[in-house]
Amino acid sequence: MEQKVFTALNAEFTDEDAKFLETYFRLADTIADLIGPHCEIVIHSFASFEKSVVKIVNGHHTGRTVYSPITDVGLKMLSQFKKTGEVAPKSYFTTSKDGALLKSTTCVLAGEAGKPIGLFCINMNLSRPFPEIIQTLMPDMASLHTGVNENFSSSATDLIEQALNNAVLEVDNDPSVNQKGRNKAVTKVLLENEIFEFKEATAMVSEHLGITRHAIYKYIREFKSE
Repeated sequence: MEQKVFTALNAEFTDEDAKFLETYFRLADTIADLIGPHCEIVIHSFASFEKSVVKIVNGHHTGRTVYSPITDVGLKMLSQFKKTGEVAPKSYFTTSKDGALLKSTTCVLAGEAGKPIGLFCINMNLSRPFPEIIQTLMPDMASLHTGVNENFSSSATDLIEQALNNAVLEVDNDPSVNQKGRNKAVTKVLLENEIFEFKEATAMVSEHLGITRHAIYKYIREFKSE
């Protein structure tokens, strides 16, 4: 469903504030996707307390939708933030209207000059059977064999080296690539994965493949001109 930012009823709330809140919409979707369907993500706008919800994912946990009002706890947090610049507790337990136990955490979103403009809230429904919750966080048998191999490197050099090794393995296992086109194919894989954004990449790749840097630059120019 399309999410909208409301026209500000609060005179201190500006169009720039609304645009700033919109930048968090994708983050809300991402967190909900990570944690799973038992997690509700809500973004409140201080443009209007009566219709403060401008983004909500998995709203069935609390029965809310876009245009729902702010909560009493949200108002207390705003008051506290205005006085102290902090919110406590950031995480707390509460219950929904249907009695479900929720673990919640709330962050005040501040705009220009630290002005509070909204809230970013995460509500985890703990009333569902625990195995059901855990199941959404674990890979199924199909995804175990199709998962993403992510390289959590501590240095750029290590990341480039691992990416290079993976690219070589991918190309060498591709029967459509002959020996003559191997180096160009490896370069293409690395280019598509943005590895040449690292300053050390060209030197490391040229040394590993046994070709000059000029050859790599030539391949890159050809790929970009296609």
